[in-house]
Amino acid sequence: MSQTVQPTGEPHCRFCGETLQRTFVDLGVSPLANSYISHADLGSEERFYPLRAFVCDGCLLVQLEEYESPHGIFTEYAYFSSYSSSWLAHAQRFARMAIDRFELGSETLVLELASNDGYLLQSFKEQGTQVLGVEPARNVAEAALEKGIQTIVEFFGQPLAERLAARGQRPDLLVGNNVLAHVPDLNDFVAGMKHVLKPGGTISMEFPHLLRLIAENQFDTIYHEHFSYFSLHSVERVFTAHGLRLFDVEELPTHGGSLRIFACHESDPRATTERVENLRRVETEAGLDRPDGYGGFQERVRSTKRRLLRFLIDAKEEGKSIAAYAAAAKGNTLLNYCGIRQDFIDYVVDVSPHKQGKFLPGSRIPIVPPERLEETKPDYVLILAWNLRQEIMESMKHVRSWGASFVVPIPEVKVDS
Repeated sequence: MSQTVQPTGEPHCRFCGETLQRTFVDLGVSPLANSYISHADLGSEERFYPLRAFVCDGCLLVQLEEYESPHGIFTEYAYFSSYSSSWLAHAQRFARMAIDRFELGSETLVLELASNDGYLLQSFKEQGTQVLGVEPARNVAEAALEKGIQTIVEFFGQPLAERLAARGQRPDLLVGNNVLAHVPDLNDFVAGMKHVLKPGGTISMEFPHLLRLIAENQFDTIYHEHFSYFSLHSVERVFTAHGLRLFDVEELPTHGGSLRIFACHESDPRATTERVENLRRVETEAGLDRPDGYGGFQERVRSTKRRLLRFLIDAKEEGKSIAAYAAAAKGNTLLNYCGIRQDFIDYVVDVSPHKQGKFLPGSRIPIVPPERLEETKPDYVLILAWNLRQEIMESMKHVRSWGASFVVPIPEVKVDS
């Protein structure tokens, strides 16, 4: 059973307040991407929401409407960062770099927003810095607390920022990895960062880069838990409006192409690097500084859908069996947009015990441990977490022993035999 929730009234930009009239891409209707279903709830009603991204003609922020509150999405969460070895290595490299670049030590504080299970702060703590996490999902925060990472179980915004500042807990380094997109009240969140940041302190934020999403057709990274999708152009507008200045930026390979921005108080004397100006120029050349630069994405998305369905139909007509790897949020967008169910995919394997034994939202495909692949020996393994495809193909290379092939769906269907 399902229920589709309809929008009420005109949508407005969460940053500048302008009415949203320009559609960036429409992916139909979909359930919350991380709302995994238990066996006991298979007969219960499931809610579907319109999955349509707009681009604001005023500030050019790409965004979704808010159908479900952050409390409904993030109070209990299924994603634990520590289950990805490549992401852990990424976090460790960042910690080493930041400690050296910003001269962090035993007298300095690193504050992470959306600190998850302590995957990053544990690296800073091991190097002797003071650490503090803010994580709204209690079940995930408990994993961090078990590691000895002090964690506040709460949503971050101006009220919490004021309390932290009043207690003298103003960070030398404020980190937020893949959290900015999850914030519906963007102005409150960024204003809170401005308030709590120590004079001379640094903000580091990582998020998927809209430029890469468009260029590489990464439409499956659009789901309801992501309220906004940032270019350098749009994120600079937001930070500048709240008295923060971007002084450096890095382009990263994570999540299919991300930005790591570095910001400080607008009065900070640090010079802005050439990398900021260079990336501004690249985005301008790509058309991201004007509304008409965002057209044409919808048809490329539809083309990818048709190609994937064509591959799956042909495979099943040939009597081939297909399993999927990674019960990832992006995979749920892909499967629901394409209408893929168990008539194509037998099951999905995932290393996280927090997902095993449950079912994917919408498609109701069962989630099982990776050992199932050895038991059933499918002909194809569809990698839903394509951003981790190298890590997955290396860890699962034994499936080639019975002739199985990996299939990567984004940016276009590719079979790796």
